Amino acid sequence: MYLVKTPKFIQNLFPNFTWRIPTQEKVLYLSFDDGPIPEVTPMVLEHLAAYDAKATFFCVGDNVQKHPEVFQAVLDAGHSVGNHTFNHLNGWSTENIPYFHNIRHCARLVNSTLFRPPYGRLMPKQAQFLQRHYRIIMWDVLSGDFDPKISREQCFHNVTSKAKPGSIIVFHDSIKASKKLSYVLPKVLAHFTALGYTFEQLNAEEAVKKTNYLHSA
Repeated sequence: MYLVKTPKFIQNLFPNFTWRIPTQEKVLYLSFDDGPIPEVTPMVLEHLAAYDAKATFFCVGDNVQKHPEVFQAVLDAGHSVGNHTFNHLNGWSTENIPYFHNIRHCARLVNSTLFRPPYGRLMPKQAQFLQRHYRIIMWDVLSGDFDPKISREQCFHNVTSKAKPGSIIVFHDSIKASKKLSYVLPKVLAHFTALGYTFEQLNAEEAVKKTNYLHSA
């Protein structure tokens, strides 16, 4: 069970997390979780380049270590990268100290203060600690590209019906999501480009500025 659009009341419960970028400009923030992998990430980069679109890749450290050339291609294309733990750990089922060590392991590889918890799951004490060191980036639109129960058309509709100026949208550059992603991503790029939107990457400074984040990195 997951929500395509993150409700306002949930966003308001965690105001120090970045859920979207407040703006009236036609800008969207595409993000890709779980890569980089050679089977999918290069395809994503190709589609983004066709629309001069920038994005943010929340990388699993183990994949960065296994596929450094793919990770470098993401950087060379001018995209932002973030930390998605080294082993895609679920914060709800991982003890705090091992969880922090796993994140730090990934941080040494990606060199980023942007962090997105896998599954969006953090325990309160984990969030308190991590906010002192990272910008926690969540989302307000979840494409559902990972869900085998929905069609690729529904996945496309999830994004186009819910995204608004400043939305942070989640896709996955993973094997599991690849079939839907290869269909949906170019259509999303074409759809919103025709409506006058641009696509930008997230960065730590913008997250601080836009959310009035008070902690130092």
